[in-house]
Amino acid sequence: MAGHSRWANIKHKKGAADKRRSALFTKLVKEIYVAAKVGGPNPDSNPRLRLAVQNARGQSVPSDNINRAINKASGAGGESFSDVMYEAYGPGNVGIIIECTTDNLNRTIANLRTYFNKVEGSLATNGSLNFVFDQKGVFEFTMPEGMDEDTLTLELIDGGADEVEVDDTFVSTSCAREDFGSLSKKLDELGITPQKSGLQYVPKIFKQINKEDAAKFAKLIDNLDADDDVKTFYHNVEFSEEIAEILN
Repeated sequence: MAGHSRWANIKHKKGAADKRRSALFTKLVKEIYVAAKVGGPNPDSNPRLRLAVQNARGQSVPSDNINRAINKASGAGGESFSDVMYEAYGPGNVGIIIECTTDNLNRTIANLRTYFNKVEGSLATNGSLNFVFDQKGVFEFTMPEGMDEDTLTLELIDGGADEVEVDDTFVSTSCAREDFGSLSKKLDELGITPQKSGLQYVPKIFKQINKEDAAKFAKLIDNLDADDDVKTFYHNVEFSEEIAEILN
């Protein structure tokens, strides 16, 4: 479930895409469960749950799955999860930040070490990638009907956006971390419901990789996507058309 935007748009063959979608649904539902368990089942008073439900709906997770996760979290007992972040270097010295939600820290760290060792990468100390990434608010949504690109851009800037990208009908906008609430409110005022939103680690420095490292990187992201403990991850790979083909 990579932190996707213009630097992470990679198309995959249908079989791989189906597996990724199934894994994505599992991660989205898990985040709803954890958010409800930690902060209560009411999205109106639980911002983490409200965001989790919004992101799940944006990815077409069925309402039954969403409600079942909330109801399960409302019951007594159940699993206890921790949120933890790791920093790492992948093939070609690519910077990667991995956010995990786990009920077993030993299992999670052991799996991550295995994934990175297989591709000649390694885990790093937290803070190692501060110079590579900025944490920013990111919103992705469909261009609203009846509004042109210039008008939308001005409205978003008024709400705190520092970057707006429009690709046909797809819009991605970002803001400083402290402006996340303000931009979210602006989208509400405009009647826009994002398909995806949240705080993401956005690269300040991009890294190009060769064919050999790209093949290793593809294996690495497949393993991270398939791991239930991995909530999401971010990287600073800059894709040439040639490398994007390798990752297809």
